[in-house]
This record gives sequence, structure tokens and C-alpha cells, in this order.
Amino acid sequence: MRGFGAEELLNCYARGVFPMAEGRDDPRIYLLDPDERGIIPLDDFHVSRSLRKTVRQDVFKVTVDHDFTAVVAACAQPAPGREETWINDGIIGLYSHLHAAGYAHSIECWAAGELVGGLYGVSLGAAFFGESMFSRRRDASKVALVHLVARLRAGDFSLLDTQFTTEHLESFGAITIDRSSYHQRLSDALIFEADFKALPEEISGDQALQSITQTS
Repeated sequence: MRGFGAEELLNCYARGVFPMAEGRDDPRIYLLDPDERGIIPLDDFHVSRSLRKTVRQDVFKVTVDHDFTAVVAACAQPAPGREETWINDGIIGLYSHLHAAGYAHSIECWAAGELVGGLYGVSLGAAFFGESMFSRRRDASKVALVHLVARLRAGDFSLLDTQFTTEHLESFGAITIDRSSYHQRLSDALIFEADFKALPEEISGDQALQSITQTS
């Protein structure tokens, strides 16, 4: 997409549009504004009892923006149940530029020094646009999502966009809303400036859960 860079991508997010490729090896990038949109209401985020236990035990070392490139690369790789991904080289380049500019962030989960799960997305105003996640160990991506929501709650974010809903995300409270409702929520979120780095770079599982359950 000639002439399309980080600034143009941010403008797309501000308009409620996000990019996607047909496949990993397809060089084209499409802009989507679907009729329905998935979000996770931050004040109604669900964490199962078993996941709470995993988070509290600090099974994984969780970091922020420690290796954004590796997280995106892992999300672009095929996995069981996800034989084809929508992340091509053009998208990897765009988000790398957004990360360098301070708008794209990653949450990483580590075990014995190995990256075993994580997610990445874009922060703009008080909205966070979740892009993709991956897991090489049981519950690693779920733990990353818990730590993400902890940061969004602490930083006064009001919108967590998941693009679409899946059974996996619905277990956390994800819902589907129509385009007009989404655009209104986005407009409201962009009025304010949230802080993705409101929490320290590394926090414990207990701290993450406390941030989620804390009332504002």
C-alpha cells in the first residue's frame, strides 16, 4: 500500500478502521470497518477461578514492550487451529513503526527465559486496539490478557477493541456491538488520554488482579 505509513494507520484507527491481509504471503493490505465489532468491557472483565490461581502463582514472568518484534513474529506464525494468519510483512513493518513511535505495545510471557506467549495492540487516546495473541504454553496468552487489562484499568482506558469475538474471548466477557455503537464508544474514548505505562514494567500476578478488581 504505497504511501501508507504509521501516521495513516493511526488515522484509520481513529476512524474505526483496521488493516488485515488475506494471508501471511499475500502482500496486499485491506482496511476493514465491519458491521459488528468485538469489545471487552473493562468494567466487566471475567477471570475464571483456575486462571486466577495461575496468575497469582506467577507461572510466567510477564513483561511489557520487552520484545515487541518477537511477539508480532510469533503471532504471524501458523499454529494448531490457526493454520493461516492475516499478518503479512507489510503489517509487521507498519506495527514496528507504531511501536517505535510509542503507540503499539506488547505483553510478553516468559518461562525459563523463553518467550511462550503474548499479545500486541495499539494505544490511542483511551482506546486500546487488540491485534493478535499467541501461546506456546497452556494459559500463556490468557495470562498476558489479564496483565493487559490490569494496565488498561490502571491507566484509565475506556475501550478494549478485540475486532471480532471468539468463544475464547467471550469467556473473558467479550461482546459484539454494532458499528454505530462502536464508533460512538471510540469517539468518546479518543477525547481522553490514557496512560499505558501507569503501572511498573513488571508487576506480580497479585498486583494485576488487584488492578482489575479495584473500583474506580
